[in-house]
Amino acid sequence: MGLVIDDVITMIEHLARRAKHDGDDANNAEDGGDAVLAAGREFLPPLTGSSMATLLVFLPLAFLTGVTGAFFKALSLTMAAALVISYVLTALAVPVLARLLVNFQRWQDPGRGPEGRVGRAHRWLLERLFRRPWLLALGVAPLLVLGWFAYGHVGSGFMPKMDEGGFVLDFHSAPGTSLDETSRELAQVEAILRATPEVATYSTRLGTGLGGGLGEPNRGDFFVRLKSGPRRPIEAVMAHVQDDVGRAVPGLNIATAQLMEDLIGDLTAVPQPIEVKLFANDPTALAPAARKLAAAIARVSGVVSVQDGIVIAGDGLTITVDPARAAIEGVDAQFVSDALQTYLAGTVATQLPQLTKQVSVRVWLPPEQRKYDDQLADLPIRAPDGHVFALGRVAQVAAAPGQAEITRENLQRMVAITARLQGSSLGSAVAEVKKVLDQQGMMPPGVRYELGGLYAQQQIAFAGLSRVFAAALAAEFVLLLFLYERFWIPVIVLGVSALSTTAVFAGLWVTGIELNITAIMGMTMIIGIGTEMAIFLVSEFVDLAREMPRRRALLEASRSRFRPIAMTTLAAILTLLPLALAIGAGSGMQQPLAIAIISGLIAQFPLVLLAVPVLIGLTLPKAERQAEPAPS
Repeated sequence: MGLVIDDVITMIEHLARRAKHDGDDANNAEDGGDAVLAAGREFLPPLTGSSMATLLVFLPLAFLTGVTGAFFKALSLTMAAALVISYVLTALAVPVLARLLVNFQRWQDPGRGPEGRVGRAHRWLLERLFRRPWLLALGVAPLLVLGWFAYGHVGSGFMPKMDEGGFVLDFHSAPGTSLDETSRELAQVEAILRATPEVATYSTRLGTGLGGGLGEPNRGDFFVRLKSGPRRPIEAVMAHVQDDVGRAVPGLNIATAQLMEDLIGDLTAVPQPIEVKLFANDPTALAPAARKLAAAIARVSGVVSVQDGIVIAGDGLTITVDPARAAIEGVDAQFVSDALQTYLAGTVATQLPQLTKQVSVRVWLPPEQRKYDDQLADLPIRAPDGHVFALGRVAQVAAAPGQAEITRENLQRMVAITARLQGSSLGSAVAEVKKVLDQQGMMPPGVRYELGGLYAQQQIAFAGLSRVFAAALAAEFVLLLFLYERFWIPVIVLGVSALSTTAVFAGLWVTGIELNITAIMGMTMIIGIGTEMAIFLVSEFVDLAREMPRRRALLEASRSRFRPIAMTTLAAILTLLPLALAIGAGSGMQQPLAIAIISGLIAQFPLVLLAVPVLIGLTLPKAERQAEPAPS
């Protein structure tokens, strides 16, 4: 909304200033009206350039993919459409309405009066900077230092933190627990949820989930919706429920997450913020390494609900065929293996044709007639020559208790250590986890790791948004080069816009907001907004330079554009203020974006009005730089 209003405010200010100036000696109102239309035509080139500058920022967002693209495609297309409509209405409708509704013979422009304190201070400061450009460094250096300090201290996350009005409680009982036993434990959890005053309602899923993972009878989740109105913050409610369940149902492992985080985790098959994937060619090395690393990660501050990723599926059997003894019976290891497969799992006897496919018909023994464990050694096997021998004569059968589930990724054996966060940002927690992983002796030989989970999604999103940021800079550079046909003007304008983004880190650090995908989106928008402001100023300078010395034109352009830039900056800040204060349902989602834009605007306002004209002045020939601007 603020970006749309900016064009209208700037056009009206230009019409008021130009039309009244040109119509001072007019004999009738129609002369002033004609001046309005002439001023509208005069303002069309800078209006077109400024609208293009903002539009070019949103276009690359439409090409984002994955989770980030899902969030920002609709926003980018909406903003682009709104900017196009705003441009058309501002260019065509605003001058016509001003001509019809305003009598410029009687109306007095407040800006035409004596220069006020702010205007005099602006002129005084600008003149001093023209004489001593090195003073700019004294103003820019603190901004750079503050931005660098804030960058090192602001936390980073993936999605904005907000009260979504509900949360998901993931649970799993001990491996091998039956549905009946898990249901009994869940009844205790339901009693705790009913006793929690903030809980409005809940639903349960057992043995299934939203993602594409394997459904097991000991796993599931609760979807909990909280009551509206005054209540404890959602983080406090989640911590209270988790503590109560931990005490009352010690056999149940639980973890809580808000809805958006859990939904993204399920859809991307990485439901935990932290996931450390261990790979090894030797499967016997994975379990000890996972247990050791999980114990070390659990000591990291802010990391909770650490799981070593080892899921015991049950006992197993190891059958070792002796080739020499098998040869005596006239068989080999493959023959014995096929006989066991037929005995334990049956065999496909035929295919049953259906309309669209063939269905295999498997023939096997009833479960009660199958022998396991020590009885399996007595299994009769018929040799090719017709004689029968017991399995124990050619193979050794041994029990292998506590067999873990086998998980593979890209055909490699893998164990995933997962953890959740509590009171810590994703970036800082993962940085501490990396320190643990890089400790000498932590990873045994032959075992390597990769980081997954929501952290991996965050890195993918940040990389995509960084490319959008770079594309926006390149597009703005080409636009400015096309508008002004001078190399140094795009460099100066984009340098000032990029410098103002350092204030974003300071704003996030002061407000305690993490750097996430919406904050980076706001940082990218600052480039477009800053370029838009600078285009109005530079276009004014180019017009004035045809009538007066260029150094004086820079001073007058900054003075004449002071009011519209101040008005548009204030309008944008006031428009975004409710979002920055998280006023209203769902506003927390865009709070980082609003804070990022407001912080950038606060830094951009003086930079555009002071740094841009002074730096452009430094590109003028030496004789023009040393000439004193004539007083106005």
